[in-house]
Amino acid sequence: MEVYLDNSATTMCYPEVGELVYKVMCRDYGNPSSLYRKGVEAERYIRDAKETVAKLLKVNNKEIFFTSGGTESDNLALIGCARANRRRGNHLITSSIEHPAILNTMRYLEEEEGFRVTYLPVDEAGRIQLDALREALCPETILVSVMYVNNEVGTVQPIHEAVQITKRYNSSILLHTDAVQGYGKYRIYPKRLGIDLLSASGHKIHGPKGVGFLYIDSRVKIHPIMFGGGQQRDIRSGTENVPGIAGIGLASSLIYRDLEMKTALMRELKAYFIERILQMEDTVVHGVTDEESAPHIISVGVGGVRSEVLLHTLEDKGICVSSGSACSSNHPAVSGVLKAIGAPREYLDATVRFSMSEFTTKEEIDYTLETLYNCIPMLRKFTRR
Repeated sequence: MEVYLDNSATTMCYPEVGELVYKVMCRDYGNPSSLYRKGVEAERYIRDAKETVAKLLKVNNKEIFFTSGGTESDNLALIGCARANRRRGNHLITSSIEHPAILNTMRYLEEEEGFRVTYLPVDEAGRIQLDALREALCPETILVSVMYVNNEVGTVQPIHEAVQITKRYNSSILLHTDAVQGYGKYRIYPKRLGIDLLSASGHKIHGPKGVGFLYIDSRVKIHPIMFGGGQQRDIRSGTENVPGIAGIGLASSLIYRDLEMKTALMRELKAYFIERILQMEDTVVHGVTDEESAPHIISVGVGGVRSEVLLHTLEDKGICVSSGSACSSNHPAVSGVLKAIGAPREYLDATVRFSMSEFTTKEEIDYTLETLYNCIPMLRKFTRR
């Protein structure tokens, strides 16, 4: 039996999305900047995708900019806004458990461009400490970036409260959220929440890889970080990835169809999995496990078994999982997220992440649990303590 439980790393494309991407690549392949019919047809795909995403977020079409993925969206948001607003201040705030696309960009801005960055601590559930945010805000603060859902432990951040605290202090401070793990799982309305910039990625929502978008509120002052032919109103130059853009548009439409039903089914499977895995000796689930957490992510610590060993053992049985985040490297390392939430030392290199999608079935979960019940005692027997 083949079981794919690494949907936070990437997802299977919807068949309809694959068909559309092929059609745009091989039939409607015009350059959207060209004035003849094929170019106009290509431009229409971009316009339709932009309209779809904008309607889902309840924002203006002109506030959606397509990128090569979540990483580029995060880089554009942070570097573009930091540079554009430097006259107002040089202080940036983020959390200590962000995705590497945020943390490494912040370190670049800190080390190479002279910005001062505050990394907010989190509690044992992985939520940012709001008192620390209040204390960090200062007259020099120009940007706060907090992820919507943590990609390793599934913690949903208190974005609404963070926005309120930030905007009460100074309404001109920009608020960015990396919503790569939240888009397609939650109905997110940036203007209602007070979010100024939002990043998302196609391949996390059953769309193609190599495409994402950045929502930028029309009032935000931002500089481009790529230069070229002036596409997308000079914010993101380069010939648009029309097949990818068409794909993310259709995937967005499909994933939000019957969203509440899909997430309810994932929550049911998550609760079932957690209840049974915790019956095993010396296992823990990191972060919160109730409905306050994301519906699709489960981070399990298995005492006495290294995560890499368990990962490959499950792979031999046809089960795909990951150790921490699969977005930064294919070489497992001790998770900074687990350290930040104060996970016991014995679980730092003994944790695997199971992440579901709307296609995950109870039969797959049962097979995974049965495999874990059988292999963990054996692996512990041969592990030096």
